[in-house]
This record gives sequence, C-alpha cells and structure tokens, in this order.
Amino acid sequence: MKKFLCLILALGLVSCDPRSEAPKPQEEGALVVPVGKAVRADLTGKIVLSAEFQAFQEIDVMAKVSGYVKAINVDIGDRVHAGQLLATLEIPEMADEEAKASAAVEGAKADIAALQDEVRRVESVREMTHLSFSRIDTVSKKEKGLVPQQEVDEARAHDVVAEAQIAEARSRLRAAEQKVRAMQAEESRIRTMFKYTSITAPFDGVITKRYANLGAMVQAGTSSQTQAMPIVRLSQNNTLRLVLPVPESAVSRIHPGQTLDLRVSALNETIPGRVARIAGTLQMATRTMDTQVDVSNANLKLIPGMYAEVTLNLDERHGVLTVPLDAIEGAGATAHVYAVREGKVQTVPVTLGLETAQKVEIRSGLEEGEMVIVGRHAGLQNGQKVSPKVLGAEG
Repeated sequence: MKKFLCLILALGLVSCDPRSEAPKPQEEGALVVPVGKAVRADLTGKIVLSAEFQAFQEIDVMAKVSGYVKAINVDIGDRVHAGQLLATLEIPEMADEEAKASAAVEGAKADIAALQDEVRRVESVREMTHLSFSRIDTVSKKEKGLVPQQEVDEARAHDVVAEAQIAEARSRLRAAEQKVRAMQAEESRIRTMFKYTSITAPFDGVITKRYANLGAMVQAGTSSQTQAMPIVRLSQNNTLRLVLPVPESAVSRIHPGQTLDLRVSALNETIPGRVARIAGTLQMATRTMDTQVDVSNANLKLIPGMYAEVTLNLDERHGVLTVPLDAIEGAGATAHVYAVREGKVQTVPVTLGLETAQKVEIRSGLEEGEMVIVGRHAGLQNGQKVSPKVLGAEG
C-alpha cells in the first residue's frame, strides 16, 4: 500500500512540472521570411555623376619659325599673362633678309621718283607740241595756202607721238608702283616672320611643361601634323571645365546657366559650378549627353585631373507609399512584389514611381502597412505558408 501511494505521488509531481508540457507545434510548412512594410515617406530622386576637371584651354606653344633658343623666360609652374614674352629665338639670316628687303624697297622707290620726273618731262614736251600743232592748224584753216600742208601734218604727227610717250611713261610708272607694293609686302612678311622670334603667351595661364632649353634647335610648327618640338605647354587653369555624362533620363532637367554643387574629395570641399554648355545630342554608345560645367579657380587650388562628384536632384515626392527597393521583382509592366497576406505568399503586380537608392514608390497594387518579402525570392510560390519577420525600423 505504501509503494502504491508513493507511485501516485510521483506521477502527480511529474504532471505539475511545467517543463513536462509538450511544445506547441509550428504550422506545418511555414517558412520564415524577412519582410518590410509598405509605408508612406518623402522621396527625392537624385543621381550622382563623376567627372574630372579639365583645363579651360591647353596648348603646346610652338615656334612659327625655325631657329635656336636664345632665351627662355619661364619654367614649370610659372603664371603668365597674355602677350608675355616666353622665349626668344635667334635667326641671324632673317635679319639679313629684312635688310635686303628694305634696300630693295628703297631702290624701287627711287625708280618711281625717276619715272615720275620722266612723266612730267614728257607731259611738258607734249604740251609744247600740241600748242604748236594747234597754232599751225588754226592758221592753215584761216589763211588757206599760207602754211604748207606738210608742215601741218608734221605738227600733228609730233603731237600724236608726244601723247603716246606720255601713255608709255605713265604705264612704266604704274608698273614701278606695283613693284614697290610687292616689295613692301615682302618686307612686311619678313618683318612679321622676324617678330615670331619672340614667342609670347596667347592667353593667361600656367606653364605646365617645358620642352626646350637654351641653344636648342626648334623647327617651325607650321601644321598640326608637324613633329616639331614645342617650347612650353600652357594651360588656362583660372577657369576649369567639368564634362558631365548626363543620362538620357535627366537631360530635360539640365539647362545652361543652371548652378550645381560639386563635391571635390581631394580637397574635402563642396564648390559651386555653372552649366555653361550642353552638347544638345546624345552619344549613342552611352545614351548620355556631354554637359560642360565652368568652375571658377582664381586661386588655382583645383588641379586639372582632380575628380568631382555632382548630385542632380531629379524629382521629389512627399508622403507617397513606398517599399524597400529589394522587394521589387521585374521592371516596368512586369514589376511585382511577394506580399504576405493571411500568412501566405501572394504575387502582387505593382505600378512603380520614383526610385531612390533604398526605396521605390508604389503607385498601385499595395495598401499602406502591407508586408512584402525582401531579399531573395527564389523558390517562393503563390499560396505558400510563411512566417514573416519584420526587418528594422521603417520610414
């Protein structure tokens, strides 16, 4: 009897132990899935474009004429102004050519003076012969037979010859004047070429490279295909260009005169820029349009080659229904989400709106507060039982 009572007591203690309760079974086939909620939020659509600064203009300064470098007045890093003397070439034979051309012009001018005297002399002779012919001709007409006809004819012939001599003298004078003009043009050409021995800066800028040294022989840079050695490289850096590849979707929001903020990581600064030029056409390979932004750089702290990032605000939406971006499957007309409704997966087509880096606007298909599966969606099927697990705070 005692053993029987002990057995009943032991069974009662076991039944009162809460750990002896059988665990509640989970719903069969339920898969734990991460979900996000459809919530209302403010969205700002923006894109970030990167580009490198370029000099506003940059050239290799060439010599127009061949010669030896007699002096070079600048070096790398020097700031120069338009018209400033950069280098001087030595071309002794060109000075001789200039002197020769000047002497030829002076000789031709002397010839002109002589021909002008000859014209005046011939005109004087012609005046006398014409006066003589006029007198004889008048007398012969008034007094018939007083002057022999032969004398009248001879006087007329002398008058015609004198007229022809005037025409010849004037023609030789014009030819001499044309010759002087040609010689003066040649003299001017040589003087102009001689001026090219002084090589000056075409615009304000910075010397970024020096090619030539004293005594170096440089060839004339007469075409873009020449192999002639430049003197220096000049870069205009007080204003820089930033060429942005604006995508097709943002082209309509870019216009000349628009101000942009440029983030320069190398300087840890944000500086203003202005849209100066747009290409007006898309590059077919990239579907982007080159957009040039001018950036003031008076203190030269920006260096060509530095990178800058530009954030373009494309659109804004306030209080719109949104879901996490990685909840979306497909795109355009095929876009859909996997919603969790009554513990089961349901594929829901949605209409998308503005998209940001983390969220996307839902224009139709969902209600506020509904849960959608985020992350990987492989293997999910309509009607599948799931156990949702909300990720993080929403908003």
